[in-house]
Amino acid sequence: MGRSCNLLFVLVVFILLHTSLSSTVLNISTDEAVLLAYKSHISYFDPNNILTTHWSSSRLVCNWIGITCSSRHHRVSALDISNMQLYGTIPPYLENLSFLVSISIDNNSFHGEFPKELAYLQRLKLISVRRNNFTSAIPTFLSLLPNLRIVHLQSNQFFRGNPVFPF
Repeated sequence: MGRSCNLLFVLVVFILLHTSLSSTVLNISTDEAVLLAYKSHISYFDPNNILTTHWSSSRLVCNWIGITCSSRHHRVSALDISNMQLYGTIPPYLENLSFLVSISIDNNSFHGEFPKELAYLQRLKLISVRRNNFTSAIPTFLSLLPNLRIVHLQSNQFFRGNPVFPF
């Protein structure tokens, strides 16, 4: 009886570990797919091809330049692609990086609007987009992010309210 209980215990632990590892792989795979899709929205004038070289399915996402993963959940928790001479937009599907805590894209040439879907990033604590080319209204959804503590919007062309009737 003791041996069969031990065997059952080992089997249950194996199943739990396998399930846990499988869900981690699926989750980080989702993060990888989102980031690769984001990469397709970016053009860059980088002679070293940083994203082309380092953002590739042949590498683990958590080892990509500008990506930090949480040790607890093994998910992308920070995106920092500041100062990389990048040009592009922020696509709405970044909302699928559900463990994202910070976004820093300072000193690039990003433009367009902030997608309202970023309001789904409930863990987000920091958004920093200084020195880019955003020309939209200040995103009102920022007030819906319960953990947001730091917002850097300087050196863009954001405006308040309707562009015809600002303020």
